[in-house]
Amino acid sequence: MKKQLTYVLITPYSLLKSRTGGIIGRILALSRNVRFVGARMYAPSDAMIDRYIATLKTEEMFPGIREALRTYADVNMRRDNPFGISNRCLVLLFEGPDAVKSLREDVVGALSVDMRGDSIRGTYGDVVLSRDKVAFFEPAVLMPTTDEANAQQLKILSEFAMADGGILTELIRYPQGAQVETTLVIIKPDNFARRSSRPGNIIDVFSRTGLYIVAAKMLRLTRGQAEEFYGPLRKIFVRKLAGQAGARAAKALAGEFGFAITEEMKEKFADALKEANAEFEFGKIVNYMTGQDESGAELPAEERGKCVALLYQGENAIEKIRHRLGGTNPKEAAEGTIRSIYGYDLMRNGAHASDSAASAERERKIVGLWREEGSCEFWETIERYLGGKVSG
Repeated sequence: MKKQLTYVLITPYSLLKSRTGGIIGRILALSRNVRFVGARMYAPSDAMIDRYIATLKTEEMFPGIREALRTYADVNMRRDNPFGISNRCLVLLFEGPDAVKSLREDVVGALSVDMRGDSIRGTYGDVVLSRDKVAFFEPAVLMPTTDEANAQQLKILSEFAMADGGILTELIRYPQGAQVETTLVIIKPDNFARRSSRPGNIIDVFSRTGLYIVAAKMLRLTRGQAEEFYGPLRKIFVRKLAGQAGARAAKALAGEFGFAITEEMKEKFADALKEANAEFEFGKIVNYMTGQDESGAELPAEERGKCVALLYQGENAIEKIRHRLGGTNPKEAAEGTIRSIYGYDLMRNGAHASDSAASAERERKIVGLWREEGSCEFWETIERYLGGKVSG
C-alpha cells in the first residue's frame, strides 16, 4: 500500500496552555503504522488562513462543526486576534499507510459534542452547545478528514513553509527591559527508539518553565555536524576522564601482575591514556547521536539517530531549561528533573540543552536553527510526497 503523508497541527491555544507535550506524547505512543517525519512552527498569515478555510468544504463533518471550525480559524488563528496571543502553531508530519484515517481514528478523535478522554480532542478540546448552537469551540489540534483535504492542506503548508514558518524568535511580545534569551533543546535519539510518550513527557516537563517554543525541527545529525556540535567535549574529556582511565587501567593490570599498582603508576597510566580515552568516549557520543551505535543499528535505517530540536524563548531561558533538565549524570540529577526520570547514563540522559548564550548561538548554527535560507527539510518532505516520490 502506498504511504500517505499527513499532518497534525497543535493550535495556538494548546501551545499557550502548555498542552504540547501531552498531545505529542499521545500521538507518538498511540498512533499505529505511522512514522513521525517532520516538525515546524508556523505563525499563519491572513493569506494562509484564508486558503485553509477554503479547503473546509472538502472535509467530512457535520455542517455545524464545519462552521465552528471555519469561525475558529478565521478568528483565533490570525496574527491579529481578539485574544492578544501569538498565533504560533506546531505542525507535525506523519507518514504511513492510510495515515489520515489511522491518526484520526487511533488517537486524534473526531470533532463532535460527544468527545471523551480517549482521544486527544476529548482530553484537550471542547465543543460546548447552548440552545443547540456551538457556544465554545477549541479543537486542540487540526488535521484533515479526507484525502482531498489532506492534499490541499499539505500544499498550503508547503507554499507557506518559508514565509509563515520556521524560527519565530521575533514573534513574542515581552515587557520592556525583560532579559529575553533563546536556547536550544535536543530531545535525544533513545527517546524515539520505540513507540512511546517519552518525547512528549520530556517536553511537558520543559513546559513548566513557562517559556515559549519558537522553533521546532526533526533532526538527524550528520557525522560532521555531531563532531562539530560536541567538539568542545574533547578537551573536557581529556581533563575530566584521565583519572578514570588511569583507575581502569590499574584495575585491569592488577590481575595480570603479582605486585601492587601504586598511585604514582596510576597517574602515569592516566597521563598515557588520557588522549586516547577522550577520543574513544567522544566517538561513542558521535555514534550515539548519529544512530551508528549498537542501539541505533537495531532500528530501521530511517529511524536511526532521530532527534527533535526545539528553541525555547523567554526571560532567563537558559537557566530555567537547565534547571528542569537536571545534572548531566542521571544518578546525581535532582529528583523530578528530566535526567533523573528519563536518563540512563551520561550519554543517554534524555535531552541536551545549551549551557550559555554563546553555546546556544554556536549550536543553533550547526543544527540549522539560527537562520534559514531558501528551503528546509520540512518543505522538502512535503514536496517529495506531493511530487509522488514517496511510496511504500
